Amino acid sequence: MNRDLKKLVDLLDLERIERDHYRGQGPTEGWQRVYGGQVLGQALVAASRTVESGEVGAEGSLASERLAHSLHGYFLRPGDPQVPILYVVDRIRDGRSFNTRRVVAIQHGRAIFNMSISFQVQEAGLSHQSEMPDVPPPEDLEDEMEVRLRHARDAGAEEELVSQYTRFRPMELRPVPGELGSRNDFEPKKRPPQQSCWIKTSDVLPDDVQVHQCALAYLSDWSLLDTCMYPHGLSFLNPKMQVASLDHAMWFHRPFRADEWLLYVQDSPSSSGGRGLNRGLFYSRSGELVASVAQEGLIRVWD
Repeated sequence: MNRDLKKLVDLLDLERIERDHYRGQGPTEGWQRVYGGQVLGQALVAASRTVESGEVGAEGSLASERLAHSLHGYFLRPGDPQVPILYVVDRIRDGRSFNTRRVVAIQHGRAIFNMSISFQVQEAGLSHQSEMPDVPPPEDLEDEMEVRLRHARDAGAEEELVSQYTRFRPMELRPVPGELGSRNDFEPKKRPPQQSCWIKTSDVLPDDVQVHQCALAYLSDWSLLDTCMYPHGLSFLNPKMQVASLDHAMWFHRPFRADEWLLYVQDSPSSSGGRGLNRGLFYSRSGELVASVAQEGLIRVWD
């Protein structure tokens, strides 16, 4: 396992303080606030520690009892990357088929995030899905890191910003060019509110379903909020923009591995009132829809 992914796995390995109380650390990469995907992943880890876990088989099959099938979280305050985060789990309900958990993330004595998670016994049932778009395979595409570095240098960005922008890379991401294509945060242009990319962790993860779910929750926040700014020709690097995730919902549909390529198809149906709504679908390489995401973000423009 490479160094950056080892950092992510360590980030998701919470310290148990006492029953239903866990402590999470943050990366030391110098961000001004905690990355939303970190809090999502850590909160899901905390909740998952209170239910039975499972393993991912060689073919992606499940050998498990109860797994998360949906989560709904709200970002309440910016997280402080300099101090640990306390996660408190409330065991709302343990039923015959479903378990419900509520997690509150606390820093400096105040809640910065809360999330509800539902777990279900694995069972068979009716099945249908949206079809995966026809896009080039990841092997034919350029890595996002190379794209960002080229855009940054072409725009004459300061090296300090470039370094921070590309520092911590626990994932590989390859944007699909064209209409859904490669974003340029340094010199954005107006374009449709759509984008697609292939994404996975940068190395192999342990064969634990909960680890893969938590890793995908971490990855799901990486580019989603940018989508609603495309029609306006803006990016989070614009000094007039105040950008932050407000809430995040996720549904796990089918078995997957976060260390294998997944196509992340994103769009934004609406923005208004200083907020933008974004949606995302994760497809396996075989075309199975494995997870869905929705997020509303603050996209406030200041004079």
